[in-house]
Amino acid sequence: MTQGTVMQEEPSVGGEAAGRPVGHEGTRVTVEERTAWSMSGAAALVIALLLLAGSSWGLVAAISADTNGRPVSAVGVVASVVAFVLFLLVVSSLTIVAPGDTKVTQFFGRYLGTVRKQGLLMTVPLTTKKKVSVKVRNFETNELKVNDADGNPINIAAIVVWQVADTAKSVFAVEQYEDFVTVQAESALRHVASSHPYDFADAGEESLRGSTDLVSRELAEEVAARITIAGLEVVETRISSLAYAAEIAHAMLQRQQASAVLAARSKIVEGAVGMVEQALARLEADDVVTLDEERKAAMVSNLLVVLCSDSRSTPVINTGTLYG
Repeated sequence: MTQGTVMQEEPSVGGEAAGRPVGHEGTRVTVEERTAWSMSGAAALVIALLLLAGSSWGLVAAISADTNGRPVSAVGVVASVVAFVLFLLVVSSLTIVAPGDTKVTQFFGRYLGTVRKQGLLMTVPLTTKKKVSVKVRNFETNELKVNDADGNPINIAAIVVWQVADTAKSVFAVEQYEDFVTVQAESALRHVASSHPYDFADAGEESLRGSTDLVSRELAEEVAARITIAGLEVVETRISSLAYAAEIAHAMLQRQQASAVLAARSKIVEGAVGMVEQALARLEADDVVTLDEERKAAMVSNLLVVLCSDSRSTPVINTGTLYG
């Protein structure tokens, strides 16, 4: 089939169409963009002005002859009418295309093509021309409440940067492509957010908070797959808002604080053990004092208490002996 021809596909009977009657709602109109014929409109504008001037002059001459009692030339009247009709045809073919815009042309309902040239242009007469912007646009989704992969409610929003890639599909394949991309972006955001945990991911698993770039790329791919039917393409997506829902925010904050405390304690203990080992090794190497196993255990206990304690330790001087 020639590129750019509108057609109706056969109704699908499987997949999403299964379980519902097959009819008009099961069909999908498809069309692809093609270039419409166009040329510079400067010459056409000059011709249109000349036709209008000739038609007006002929009409004035006919009125003057009738007023003065002279016979009106039928040829002159017909020529004036023909010139005016040609003027209307030429004017109907003129269009102005601004930078970043295109014109989708239709001839009595049939798609002829898209004009992407800029300036004053002449196209096929008697065509309707719909302006479609191909500028890069962006919007921010509503803040959605979604359950993440662990079932925790979170609030998430994203910024989607997009533009029209195929003007024919954007006009004929969907009703309102601006609303279409908004709804599909929010649907994709819900799906991606529910596929990952907010935080505390397992090994080999990506979290929403810890892998924002990866989640953004995944969201961009899913949104692009959903809106390609409308001739749209995604330039970039970014997570703009991400937080636990209010009902569990306090509990999750306590969990994060507990995890931070445990991580800090683990680091402190690791450092304290290293310092104790270094102290015992230094005492033995310099032959400062000879310690048996019981005295080493007491020293280790005292050093760990001093190094790992949250508060300032108060030393106790032992004047006795460890042995009874």
